Amino acid sequence: MLAFNIGESLLGIWEGSGINAFLADGGWKSLVMIAIACVLLYLGIVKKFEPLLLVGIAFGCLLSNLPLGGLYHQELWDAFMDEGSQYYHSYGHVLANGGLLDFFYIGVKTSLYPCIIFMGVGAMTDFGPLLANPKSMLMGASAQLGVFAAFFLAVLLGFTGPEAASIGIIGGADGPTAIFLTTKLAPHLLGAIAIAAYSYMALIPLIQPPFMKLLTTKKERQVVMKQAREVSKTEKIVFPIVVTVFVAAMLPDTAPLIGSLMLGNLFRECGVTGRLSDTVQNALMNIVTIMLSTSVGATMVASTFLTPDTLKIVLLGVLSFILSTVGGLLTGKILYVVTKGKINPLIGSAGVSAVPMAARVSQDVGRKYNPTNYLLMHAMGPNVAGVIGSAIAAGFLLSVFG
Repeated sequence: MLAFNIGESLLGIWEGSGINAFLADGGWKSLVMIAIACVLLYLGIVKKFEPLLLVGIAFGCLLSNLPLGGLYHQELWDAFMDEGSQYYHSYGHVLANGGLLDFFYIGVKTSLYPCIIFMGVGAMTDFGPLLANPKSMLMGASAQLGVFAAFFLAVLLGFTGPEAASIGIIGGADGPTAIFLTTKLAPHLLGAIAIAAYSYMALIPLIQPPFMKLLTTKKERQVVMKQAREVSKTEKIVFPIVVTVFVAAMLPDTAPLIGSLMLGNLFRECGVTGRLSDTVQNALMNIVTIMLSTSVGATMVASTFLTPDTLKIVLLGVLSFILSTVGGLLTGKILYVVTKGKINPLIGSAGVSAVPMAARVSQDVGRKYNPTNYLLMHAMGPNVAGVIGSAIAAGFLLSVFG
């Protein structure tokens, strides 16, 4: 008869439990990360801060910090990025030894998820306002000011060039672009940068209005813009093709993002791919959002997140976002003067690429000073220009540091 020692069995169960791991040296860090995950869940569920992404990010963070859960293995990805390791860029090693969230994260590392998200954004975006008022491109371009200002500040604070580039792109207010660039240049900062990017996108209605009021006069805020011309179907079909060829030829590193964005838009506009457009906008977008958010959240492990650099990233991120807003507004003011008062400079703040939230903020602030004003469609011009602008900025930074 086999001897069965109940005491030893119970001791073994205890020593192999996550609760015991919490009590071990360093276990408190996992508890801190779980607490942070709960705060993020509160912000996503109760405060509705970008809930479609923040809930998944928060829960991914919670799962990866459960001791002995085996869902995510930072050490596998450390070896993956170590040029001296036999497992350098070895997806096979990850598949053989990884957990569920490691498998999900492969889609982030290969840039598959950000590109599919961009395809969905393209399918949901009407570039008509941009085509009707090409001057909007100037506001979208100038709204990238924060990206490069934060880059230089990050370098001064001791970050490397690739790290600084990843931090600066937060100012573009484009989550998929931030994830795309960071996975290429500074994957160890992905959790902090993703949280900063999506948090500030959700806080647009709080962050932007004070600067919109500070940098514009009451007279400028009351400007009523004339209805834009109607854009033909031919223009809308040709536009994504031309932009893809021109931008990708100029900056080849932008091809994955710009190509996906414009393909999605072509599905929307060409009139013969309605089913594909619907799938990309809804089913595919939702599936990928789940995998993207949970796997990005999984990278928020204590060893890489609980560092002084995380606080620096949060502060640089909000500064980058503010400066991008300022850049768009200042260009709006210049266009107000050049056009002799025909452009309301408030729409310049929509040059950050948070579609369509930034455009709605321009509309809301404008109507407070002129209840008959309707700026939404005019603001969508710089708003969608900002999407293109942030992708171009990311491509430029990737070509320099990639």
